[in-house]
Amino acid sequence: MAALASVLITIALSLFMTRIGARALMMTGLSAQAARFQARSAFTGVGFTTNEAERVVNHPVRRRIITLLMFLGNAGAISVISSLILTFVSAQDGDQLTRFLLLIIGLMLMWLVSVNRAFDRLLSRLIDRALKRWTHLDTRDYASLLHLSGEYRVTEMKVEPDNWMANKTLKKLQLRSEGVAVLAIEREDGTFVGAPDGSTFLRPGDVIVLYGRIPALTELDERRADPQGEKAHFEAIAEQERLEEEERAKDSPSRVDGNGVS
Repeated sequence: MAALASVLITIALSLFMTRIGARALMMTGLSAQAARFQARSAFTGVGFTTNEAERVVNHPVRRRIITLLMFLGNAGAISVISSLILTFVSAQDGDQLTRFLLLIIGLMLMWLVSVNRAFDRLLSRLIDRALKRWTHLDTRDYASLLHLSGEYRVTEMKVEPDNWMANKTLKKLQLRSEGVAVLAIEREDGTFVGAPDGSTFLRPGDVIVLYGRIPALTELDERRADPQGEKAHFEAIAEQERLEEEERAKDSPSRVDGNGVS
């Protein structure tokens, strides 16, 4: 049973490591979907698509993250295989079915936990805090040019077919009202649109470069084209208005001169 427990623990750690790797890649500006795919690909050693591989390999910080995931993935695969062999070879005839059922149950429980959105948000926040505290992943070559600080970040985001932004113009999206600026768009055919205006149409498959607060960008990346997505849009506008009001209050404090007049 110890070998079976080691299998489940190793698999759980593998899922945790790929999640950490994905969040680390997102901190370098990679979109959530691309970061998850690249992290899983590196950890399992299945490879990358050409365009995304170039974005990772040509970035020094992303390259280090991918290299570490590859190393940990190879070590984890060997551990799982070894533990599985020990689990079933050392078992008696009657115990093999029991151990197999326990393995299936354990894997199902881990899968249910991994797809739980509330758990994902909690784990993502914890990982982000840890990475910010113990790493320097947010120090990028363009950070000094854009004066990125606090919660602000430049990131890439792929427009999926079911994403709230798909098949709409930038004017209709009103992303600036959410505190998000669209800096550029790269079409699937390789066409590059720099500094797009309100009439620019977003298509599924476009990779857009965005600037804004990390929570806003993360929520926008996960927003879907449904009533909940529209509700999230208006909530994001209200939140941005609240933040702007706070910033104005801090930027223009009441000042009293020598005569007591403000």
